[in-house]
Amino acid sequence: MTASENTFKILSFETSCDDTSTAVIDNNYHVLSNCISSQLVHEEFGGVVPELASRLHLKNIMWLTRLALKKADTSLSEIQAIAVSINPGLIGSLLVGVSFAKSLAYATQKPLIAINHMVGHLYAIKLDYPDLEPPYLALVASGGHTELVYFSARQKYEIIGRTRDDAAGEAFDKAAKLLGLGYPGGPLIDKLARQGNRKYIAFPRGLDRKGDFDFSYSGLKTSIRTYLLKTPQEVVQTHQADIAASVQAAIVDIMVKKAVNYAVSKQVSRIVVAGGVAANSYLRQSLSSQGSRRGIEVYFPSIGYCMDNAAMIGAAAIDKFIRQEFSGLELNAFSTKGLRFV
Repeated sequence: MTASENTFKILSFETSCDDTSTAVIDNNYHVLSNCISSQLVHEEFGGVVPELASRLHLKNIMWLTRLALKKADTSLSEIQAIAVSINPGLIGSLLVGVSFAKSLAYATQKPLIAINHMVGHLYAIKLDYPDLEPPYLALVASGGHTELVYFSARQKYEIIGRTRDDAAGEAFDKAAKLLGLGYPGGPLIDKLARQGNRKYIAFPRGLDRKGDFDFSYSGLKTSIRTYLLKTPQEVVQTHQADIAASVQAAIVDIMVKKAVNYAVSKQVSRIVVAGGVAANSYLRQSLSSQGSRRGIEVYFPSIGYCMDNAAMIGAAAIDKFIRQEFSGLELNAFSTKGLRFV
């Protein structure tokens, strides 16, 4: 079976962190349904509590599966394969999705497809630009992952740079916590920063040196904490938007600089951005602007597809279905960081 000869549908699952998501997608990258249940309970703890996340995935995954099938006007008998993210992520959360997907695959005798969560984020771009193909440079920034990856073909890639400590998403969350903004930090800082002056404080840009495409945000986190400790509280409150804008610039500017510098040096004409940080308004504006000035096309997923969702997992499963790359029921989740084809 090939995509050109027949239309097929994939039921997919994403449970790598604190969002339970189920989706139905066809081989033309048409999203027939994409259901997400976010776990707001973690806000009071200032971060995701793994045990709570696992329990809520267990509670939500069955009814979300029924909802996804109903919204897609599709029965299980019309599904050709079942896809699930197996890494990276919180191991307890991943196990819920993998166990449920394996059980469903066994009960329905459907093939099972294992997807790396970061590969899923990259395939989110296909939901908006189904004809977009490598070569391109990918900037992947999601949670604890920040990577620059050059794709010469769909299955052929080279990791150009990766985080050495904290990633961009973690820097947003930790900065927001230090500023008393809440969780998740990325959207909160993004919203507040729109009212501020990003040049108010010159926070450090990690690993800002020629030829280095790795990322480091631990020094920025320390710098923010040091600044807040030595600055009078009334000044912090008065200039909270300026501080947020300065923090955001320190996180984003170095990502943009490294991505554009590599693309220019290697004559790469396209940059694809993926992951939750791809929703950041300053990143979208800055990278698009700087890319345009250098003749580089920049592609972002729709905001809804930047976040963890099962549609991107289904999109990543299409090629594997065509190649008949299926997993057995011995499949297990694992939490090793990074992008990899499994």
